[in-house]
Amino acid sequence: MKKGLVMEGGAMRGLFTAGVTDVFMENGIEFDGGIGTSAGAAFGCNYKSKQIGRALRYNKAYCDDKRYISIRGLLRTGNLYSEDFCYHEIPESLDKFDWDTFKSNPMEFYVTCTNIETGLAVHHKYDSELDDFNTFLEWIRASCAMPMVEQIVEIDGIRLLDGGVADSVPIKYFEEIGYDRNVVILTQPLDYVKKKIKYGPAAKAMYHGYPKLTEAMLDRHDRYNEIYGYIRDKELKGELLVIRPEKSLNIKVSNKPDELQRVYDIGKRTGLAEVERVKKYLEQ
Repeated sequence: MKKGLVMEGGAMRGLFTAGVTDVFMENGIEFDGGIGTSAGAAFGCNYKSKQIGRALRYNKAYCDDKRYISIRGLLRTGNLYSEDFCYHEIPESLDKFDWDTFKSNPMEFYVTCTNIETGLAVHHKYDSELDDFNTFLEWIRASCAMPMVEQIVEIDGIRLLDGGVADSVPIKYFEEIGYDRNVVILTQPLDYVKKKIKYGPAAKAMYHGYPKLTEAMLDRHDRYNEIYGYIRDKELKGELLVIRPEKSLNIKVSNKPDELQRVYDIGKRTGLAEVERVKKYLEQ
């Protein structure tokens, strides 16, 4: 049996996931592997580095800092979130990512991105022999690179953007590679239905050289709703354990620390209510 943790993205909805996973770590719950998309990867990697509270801490500290996120930065560099500040200054010095613990922890960790030339998902497994700290951070940056407001990230000749375009909740991939006892953390409630994007013409114009990407962006709502249905079916059969907010978190991007705390606290309360059920499920 391989125990997996699958984490959806969703910008600052990811702090719900951070609240849940912090509770898991506080209660000694361990997984053989984890996989995250976008914020699910950026915040979820703290599970492998065993840094309880880090995702909330640095987001609250810098969410209203123009070095972290700004429209001016978007207009100047093409990145809403600063590449240097978010993926170098914070993890390297301001709120250090525990790279030594991350490397030594046997838990596998995968990051989901979208290959913009194929429109398909790339699920990158951290490899201690190939990935140094900067390379790993580049994979996280690629997974979080939202179309239209972030630059394309190129790694080993592959051009990448936000993993949520191709695979918002990579449960099927985890099942395919042998994870058969999975906990899935979603950031939308049970009744959520994703709608088609309204900026299709702008996306086609911006990414005119990447038709597979724009096709994936335009079809994303169908695949998203399909995977939510798949997860629900397996949950009802007892083949997955799913944790989700009871209602919409009503947040995406925010520069208000209190709002980030609110979403995180919902995650913590939800996680605390699920601890014993998760332990029992993983022990079966």
